[in-house]
Amino acid sequence: MESQLAWLESQFVPAAEAMPDDKYEFVPATGDFKGVRTFALQVRHVATANEGFYSLILGQPMPPGVSLVGATNGPDDLRTKQQIVQYLKDSFALGHKAMAALTVETALAPFPNSPVPNMKSRLSLAAFACSHAWDHYGQMVASLRLNGIVPPASVGQPPANPSRK
Repeated sequence: MESQLAWLESQFVPAAEAMPDDKYEFVPATGDFKGVRTFALQVRHVATANEGFYSLILGQPMPPGVSLVGATNGPDDLRTKQQIVQYLKDSFALGHKAMAALTVETALAPFPNSPVPNMKSRLSLAAFACSHAWDHYGQMVASLRLNGIVPPASVGQPPANPSRK
């Protein structure tokens, strides 16, 4: 799980950093995008979910302003790109602590009252935390490309579709 988290972080944080400050409120305009998260809220949402998931794995209370219910966009006082990216980085640091705490004994031990439906163990929650963030990473990549920004993970890679150079 640590290697999965490290790989995710190595892609997600640079994508969050690649969007210019003045585009952090970007939402796609073509199609039906009413009520969807801005780029900033995508990043805040993942950081907030990370804080919640990894706090649960560690058996500690969720930080103030963090909930896994509802929109889950985190503290409203996080407004600037710098604040949001730091919040994201801090959430991944908590994730590494949580992954390091997983043992054979604790990984599969059931949660007495899991606050996340179908996540009955720390291992299932750790796996879901990564897959959840990858989902939002894909949405962020689309937003980057719609703003003419090649996602950092794609820079220098050969074209995936060589016929459309």
